[in-house]
Amino acid sequence: MNTDVLALSLVSFSAVFFVVDPLSAVPFFLAMTRRHSAEERRVTALRASVAAALVLSTFALAGAWIFRLLGIGLPAFKVAGGVVLLLLALDMIRTQPSKARITEGEVTAGADKEDIAIVPLAMPLLAGPGSIATAIVLMARARGGPWWHALPVLGAIAATCFAAYLILAGATRTEKVLGHTGLAILERAAGLLLAAIAIQFMMDGLGEGLPGLAGLAAAARPPG
Repeated sequence: MNTDVLALSLVSFSAVFFVVDPLSAVPFFLAMTRRHSAEERRVTALRASVAAALVLSTFALAGAWIFRLLGIGLPAFKVAGGVVLLLLALDMIRTQPSKARITEGEVTAGADKEDIAIVPLAMPLLAGPGSIATAIVLMARARGGPWWHALPVLGAIAATCFAAYLILAGATRTEKVLGHTGLAILERAAGLLLAAIAIQFMMDGLGEGLPGLAGLAAAARPPG
């Protein structure tokens, strides 16, 4: 059991951390908090990280219920989530700001707001479509095993958001230490890993959905 928990924790943390990608949020955070003091930045980073953790945990726990309510199959969501993650990953590899993550208009509007912790920092910068999809898919996988398989997923969300707080609270120091070149290298590496996760999501969704579609087609085929 200990080995299973460790393996699940590592897989879940790597998936959630690379899609949330708090390091790539540093330039946006600094741009939106340029008028803030160091203490105000720490408070904003804390509130945003807690809010992101609550959003991701809520969607992870309620995802299956939402699917049933809307009549959406998990295989279809895995494919859709994989497509979103792949778009994010390609932008990360090219070190381009992803409009699927946050737009220039949202950054500009955030710079003019007094409180950016919830919108746009927690959502959509940290807990955006890609990270929400990842949390839901990981929790859906966990539900296929013992009940405690859900704990590593929730722990990965908590650990990622705590790391996001540390990175954003020290955003000025982070940018100085890594520099633009260091951030770009890390973003490309994270983008490559995220692309692999995205393709795996799509392969899982297609593998689960296509047999069902083939069965429906065979049932609908006229005899003879």
